[in-house]
Amino acid sequence: MSATAEASPPSPSHAHLHARITAAGSLIALGIVYGDIGTSPLYTVRGVFVTQPVTEAVVLGTISCIIWTLTLLTTVKYVFIALRADNHGEGGILALYARLRRLPVRRLYLPAIIGAAALLADGIITPPISVASAIEGLRILKPDLNTVPIVVVIIVALFAFQQFGTQVIGKLFGPVMLLFFSMLAVLGVLHLVQEPSILRALSPHYALAMLTQVPGAFWLLGSIFLCSTGAEALYADMGHVGRKNIYVSWAFVKICLLLNYLGQGAWLLQHLGPPLGEQNLFFLLVPKWALLPAIGLCTLATIIASQALISGSFTLVIEALRLRFWPKVKVQYPTELRGQAYVPSLNWLLCAGCVGVVLYFRESGRMEAAFGLAVTVTMLMTTALLAYYLRLRRAKPVWIVLLIGLYLVIEGSFLIANLAKFTHGGWLSVLLAGVLLLVMLSWVAGQRIRNELTEFVDLAEWLPLLQQLSNDASVPKYATHLVYLTKAEAAGQVENGVVHSIFRKRPKRADVYYLVHVTTTDEPYTRRYHVTHVLPNELVRIDFYLGFRVDHALNYMFRQVVADLVKNHEVDITSRYESLRGQEVSGDFQFVVLNKTLPYQYLLRGWQRTALRLHGWLKWLGASETESFGLDNSTYVVENVPLQMPPRPELHLTRD
Repeated sequence: MSATAEASPPSPSHAHLHARITAAGSLIALGIVYGDIGTSPLYTVRGVFVTQPVTEAVVLGTISCIIWTLTLLTTVKYVFIALRADNHGEGGILALYARLRRLPVRRLYLPAIIGAAALLADGIITPPISVASAIEGLRILKPDLNTVPIVVVIIVALFAFQQFGTQVIGKLFGPVMLLFFSMLAVLGVLHLVQEPSILRALSPHYALAMLTQVPGAFWLLGSIFLCSTGAEALYADMGHVGRKNIYVSWAFVKICLLLNYLGQGAWLLQHLGPPLGEQNLFFLLVPKWALLPAIGLCTLATIIASQALISGSFTLVIEALRLRFWPKVKVQYPTELRGQAYVPSLNWLLCAGCVGVVLYFRESGRMEAAFGLAVTVTMLMTTALLAYYLRLRRAKPVWIVLLIGLYLVIEGSFLIANLAKFTHGGWLSVLLAGVLLLVMLSWVAGQRIRNELTEFVDLAEWLPLLQQLSNDASVPKYATHLVYLTKAEAAGQVENGVVHSIFRKRPKRADVYYLVHVTTTDEPYTRRYHVTHVLPNELVRIDFYLGFRVDHALNYMFRQVVADLVKNHEVDITSRYESLRGQEVSGDFQFVVLNKTLPYQYLLRGWQRTALRLHGWLKWLGASETESFGLDNSTYVVENVPLQMPPRPELHLTRD
């Protein structure tokens, strides 16, 4: 006997957003999707000419490289290809993996977690370089200004505000970014009309000529790559605004970006000569009378870009959490806005990292050395997963090889060029990505080992004894309703630890026993459950099927399911005590959370012991099972039970 509830459909606004192009959706996309890539004109071209003399060949080659990077990497790969590799409307490297993980490919999770770790590392460097680039524009008015305190205050305030959500100020993001991109276009056109010869850079010939003929030009790709660092964020934010709205808004954004880059190139052609040094090229385009408003608008744009990246980091960690790539952490939902979440531990970790980057590098020009290397790795990992996606879509092998080969060459070149910045600060992004990757690998390996050591038994063998215990009045009643969380996929099995807890320790007599199992689905917003009455009125199994973006608030969901079962007369939750039953008082519910211990770790192999030790530390640092499942203090007990272990060597003892 069983019952099933289907997933609720997406909210009307969410479905509407994905169904067709809307002006509101396109405006929201400007505020959410393009912050990172939109603020790149503040530092991309400047980074090339900090030490590089301004010559016509390098100017034309740099602008040509930027134009074709935005075209091939951002437009073709991400907008035309990756956006179609969605998972029920959701994008990003983990959503792509969720769609592909059923493929019979060993260790397919590796490129996913490598890319996710690199993207999180990029999230620690992007806010400092963006905000610092904008604030440093004030030095044109006051050359000796120390911008570090201003940048630190803005960043700390930004992270402190996260706990309140961004539902109110989020409505301003779109209009502000619309004004910002319009400013980019206007500034570009003002200088483009003065030096229209820069339009020659539209030809890829100048990019190839610079890379092949100018000595050392290949290493300039490390700075040129920064023009596309927001492409991965564009893909990840698809679920918030819809693919079609990105198509429309990207056309506008790309035109504004190209006009501004062409304008910067035009200004450079008029100022050939020595390197720019610490001068901020972007603000040299701005008329002096408009400098303060431009700096203010750029600061707002960089704050919005940082906000979008922080929100994206929260989303990424929550997806990793649901896919069991990340330790359980506390997640809060400060507003009713769908998809908006707050992860306190990650928020303050990112804040500390961003402040540390500002205090260490102090200048945005020096931060550029640490920027770009990590996200290049993410792009390569996305390319690897896209190869499997194209194979899944039955694309012709020749096209897969040509397309993936092209992007491996392009992104591989950017990676090699970025590696040249390793000793100048690139080591920081590698270190951050490495630490985050170690966290993910340790968590995945630890879970895998623990799952392998978990012993499952046939439930049918214990049902008669369970029924007898439930009706044995000589055993003191432990609870009216006793709830266990189980990892057993099959309804006919249960962990040996549950059996150990009920029968072998203090016998736990209850009127009704519940087994609750959670399956994380590949669809992002699935909310479905299935009920199996194993022993009518005595043992009930509830299987939840929850999407990888759904909050696993099991306590709340469980009570809702029980209320539905009571309404359908499938269970009776009225207290069984005679003095209370006549008063229609509900019986008590007790959750038992099993802490599976490893009493003989020394019997495991060395690498297994190391993985389990790291897993244990991460488990201790993260949220407990009770916090992650939303259990309040009055409804649960934590009980230690042993995992199945390798046979312990027999001890030969001699009796005196």
